[in-house]
Amino acid sequence: MPSERHAKTPVDRLDETAARAELDRLAEALNAANRAYHTEDAPRISDAEYDALKARNAAIEDAFPHLKRADSPSEQVGGPVADGFAKVTHAVRMMSLGNAFEDAEVAEFDARVRRYLGLEDGAPLAFTAEPKIDGLSLNLRYEGGRLVQAATRGDGETGENVTANARTVDDIPERLDDAPEVLEVRGEVYMSHEDFAALNGRQSERGDKTFANPRNAAAGSLRQLDARITRDRPLRFFAYGWGELSEPLAGTQYDAIARLAELGFRTNPLTVRCDGPDGMLAQYSAIEQGRATLGYDIDGVVYKVDDLDYQRRLGFRSTTPRWALAHKFPAETAWTRLEKIEIQVGRTGALSPVARLTPVTVGGVVVSNATLHNEDYIAGRDAGGNPIRGGKDIREGDWVQVYRAGDVIPKVADVDLEKRPEDAAPYAFPTVCPECGSDAIREEGDAVRRCTGGLICPAQAVEKLRHFVSRAAFDIEGLGAKQVEQFYRDGWIAEPADIFTLAERFGSGARQLKNREGWGEKSASNLFEAIDEKRKIDLRRVIFALGIRHVGEVAAGDLARHFGTWESFAVGVEAAIPAAHAHRAAAEAVGAEQAAAKVEGRRARVTETREAVWAEADLPMGAKVAWDDLVGIDGIGATVAASLADAFAQEAERASIDRLIAHLDVRPDEPPDTEGSPVAGKTVVFTGTLEKMTRAEAKARAEALGAKVSGSVSAKTDLVVAGPGAGSKAKKAAELGIETVDEDGWLALIGDG
Repeated sequence: MPSERHAKTPVDRLDETAARAELDRLAEALNAANRAYHTEDAPRISDAEYDALKARNAAIEDAFPHLKRADSPSEQVGGPVADGFAKVTHAVRMMSLGNAFEDAEVAEFDARVRRYLGLEDGAPLAFTAEPKIDGLSLNLRYEGGRLVQAATRGDGETGENVTANARTVDDIPERLDDAPEVLEVRGEVYMSHEDFAALNGRQSERGDKTFANPRNAAAGSLRQLDARITRDRPLRFFAYGWGELSEPLAGTQYDAIARLAELGFRTNPLTVRCDGPDGMLAQYSAIEQGRATLGYDIDGVVYKVDDLDYQRRLGFRSTTPRWALAHKFPAETAWTRLEKIEIQVGRTGALSPVARLTPVTVGGVVVSNATLHNEDYIAGRDAGGNPIRGGKDIREGDWVQVYRAGDVIPKVADVDLEKRPEDAAPYAFPTVCPECGSDAIREEGDAVRRCTGGLICPAQAVEKLRHFVSRAAFDIEGLGAKQVEQFYRDGWIAEPADIFTLAERFGSGARQLKNREGWGEKSASNLFEAIDEKRKIDLRRVIFALGIRHVGEVAAGDLARHFGTWESFAVGVEAAIPAAHAHRAAAEAVGAEQAAAKVEGRRARVTETREAVWAEADLPMGAKVAWDDLVGIDGIGATVAASLADAFAQEAERASIDRLIAHLDVRPDEPPDTEGSPVAGKTVVFTGTLEKMTRAEAKARAEALGAKVSGSVSAKTDLVVAGPGAGSKAKKAAELGIETVDEDGWLALIGDG
């Protein structure tokens, strides 16, 4: 094991060498603990010791973010699949749930669902509300009414085959009468408080180690390689959903759960149907008040859209369903001292304040850091200038209340002014970057102050490289965050283009990669081959990999679909640069007009001001056309367009991009298979109210047929679909002689009528 000589050294006294050694030690210790607990069901350290190790690991990573290991324990969940368990690929992915912690988020969930479905505020929309069991998720597969497989959630796509163990749980039926031919039942394995106490008593009497809590006991019991041990453990099971089905269980979530109960599964009796946010919050309150009397652990309430047809239409995000939400119970809190406020610089130059705390246990976890969001939050106000925490600011040396909500980063909830040191001074947020000394500016409307150093800022350079090799970007096998950080520190890589010259610079000669510690001839050769494989890459990945502010995966995909090729994309963005500058000038003029109007007690002439500045701009021919084309892409808009233009307008940034592209064969965005599509290659604009589908559904359908969906009408528009209430866009289409159809005409055109 790596040396433990730094184990008791406070984090703020570690130098870089000591911090790296300590992260290595912690990784080894935590990996061993994870395997002992999750895989071998034989914990070697207490929960408190484990939490302390993880907290120290997180504190060091926060203090030295560039030293974070590629296999960091902070990025791992659970342990590896035990040798005795086969892997099971779920027929239907087991998703996680989005979380809410405030009542207002529940109302927003209802509103968000209504917007997506196109339902008006008064239209009926029912939800179910049920306790969120704190246990282990399990998927049970029945074929012909017989249990044939049981699998843990795992990473959502692949879990552990625990069929033999699941057969020993009394609440899990072996056979079902009158069930669908294929039925996957999903639920939570848990242990009651009474059974947990009895189990720990027996463990203690035998001299065996006891479990820390019912959840850990249930998880460890279900993962026993010897099913006889599982049989002796008092496990229970609540069914709450399903995966693959050969036929529907019912038309609603509530009735489907009732059907599972009829088939012989235990379902939670506190599951109710609610008419909207008021009913959902009433059930949340009732469950929370009775939480201590349930006899088993819960950590919140889960809301689900009741109508299963609505669930199907709402679908999923990348990892969570749009039709469900977990409303967590209030986070546990604790008071501690804020020792220091430190500033971290991210890949977009954002200056993020972090509170370094005297370590304190909050909800069973040792906390030593908390986010402070931005300078307004520290000053005791929100982005609109309104007071928060009663207007109390946060200072170094303050006694603060810390809370954790679920697994998110701890936050500071309050300040005890009576314990404030007499010499505590208001925190002066830096106006220069602590990494490179460049000006740190705060744009109007932005809550965050950002470094202007760009490529010369080491914090941004490292973060941009980490982003560049991330999974959704270039995803080069063997070249992760750890490797690019090391190469950057050693001067081997300064920008993305340098990755593609590694072989010619360090493939031979005195400083060969294969001679570096941790590398050999085979691993070096594999890396060079992996890099070469990524020279040919999709346009959307390239756009996302550039790390341009506001340009995420979705926006990168929208841009790639619209422009098709790198050449068209680069030319289009570059042509829009003058217009982007004019747009910013117009925005600044509008801000000044609004400020003056507020002082003088009058309304600002926002539209007139913007149009006046825009009209006075001396734009080159084609600049406005290019800008309109860019902001007209559905899902892009002025903010993303301006950010793209800023990146291409900076001489150093653009030169770096050009050097990268010179090494690549950027593949055009692959259009969908649209053989026979009447709208393939056409630009479509939807305007007005659609009555038979929502705007989101219409856009998805059009893009699946090979059409480009734009947010504005121009000479490049081929078709306008106008519903009731269509205004200026329909008028402009008529002026330009563009074909216009109503919703029925659109559906008939694409064959959905």
